[in-house]
Amino acid sequence: MGSPLQNLARAAAFVMAVFVLSTAGFVAEGWSLGDAAYMVTLTIFSVGYGEVHPIDTTWLRTLDMATIVLGCTGMIFFTGALVQVFAHYQIRNILGIDRMQSQIDRLTNHAIICGYGRIGKQLAHELQRARSPYIILDRNPAKLAEAEGCGHLTHQGDATDEATLRAVGIERARVLATVLPDDALNVFITLSARNLNAHLEIIARGEYPSTEGKLIHAGADKVVLPTHIGAERIAELILYPTTSRFLGEAPQVRDLKRELHEFGLEIEAVTVPEHSALAGATVGEAERRGDGAFFLVQIDRPNGQSYVHPSEDVKIDAGDTVVLVLRSTRVTAGSIFNETRQAIKLGRSYR
Repeated sequence: MGSPLQNLARAAAFVMAVFVLSTAGFVAEGWSLGDAAYMVTLTIFSVGYGEVHPIDTTWLRTLDMATIVLGCTGMIFFTGALVQVFAHYQIRNILGIDRMQSQIDRLTNHAIICGYGRIGKQLAHELQRARSPYIILDRNPAKLAEAEGCGHLTHQGDATDEATLRAVGIERARVLATVLPDDALNVFITLSARNLNAHLEIIARGEYPSTEGKLIHAGADKVVLPTHIGAERIAELILYPTTSRFLGEAPQVRDLKRELHEFGLEIEAVTVPEHSALAGATVGEAERRGDGAFFLVQIDRPNGQSYVHPSEDVKIDAGDTVVLVLRSTRVTAGSIFNETRQAIKLGRSYR
């Protein structure tokens, strides 16, 4: 009841054992090796062509009946196993299973995506657009059918199982992204993946901030918290209301953002509020106050005047749209520009 090849090997071994023992039995009764082998072959294959020598003793009749029962039974088992092997590999060929496994075996320096949920779908789509090698690992057949329909390379299995991770080439992979909505599973997958490939880059998803430390301790290089990112994005929309209008979604802008992101940089645009602490400050003063969090690459005045790569002595006025390249979090830079000007006491008055 094993694999088709295992069943075929067991049946062949059984038939061979019956053949050898029966032949030895006839030889023991004084038959030649050729006559004995010929007799056993006719009996096992149920040909019944005729007896080589008379079967006239109790031992020979018992041996012949045992050969008939065991040999014919073994041949039935052997024939069924042979048909099973042919059918198995024909079905695999029709369904393209072997072809997909061949593609998996050729993968190298690839990404493994564990989980084809909402985040897994987006990740696979982006990697597909970038033409970067990847494979999706999930145990849900319906999800994998959907993924295959989108042209993704897939493998069905449990990502917590080390054998499954080996099957998708984890030893040859460059990065593994475990994006399941279950923190415990992501921690377990991270542990297994790190154990199998010490040089693998592991990016793990976490639902709760408290899980981040556990994932790092388990071996993750980076942890992504979707809820945290969502809140940060809402904060960005509040702090940078003009970014989407100013930068737009042109292909050139998307390419620029992607290239900057590879270097850990982001590009944003912010309109300086009327009472901003940086209204009236120079570019140099603003960058120094940011303490390296950003640098200004363009200033657009409300009257249409623009300064590309402004010098340090150019002043920032209220209402200006400032384009920033950020070295740290966007929220940090936004808070600096949205910070209100503090009143300064000069003598008995405030300014």
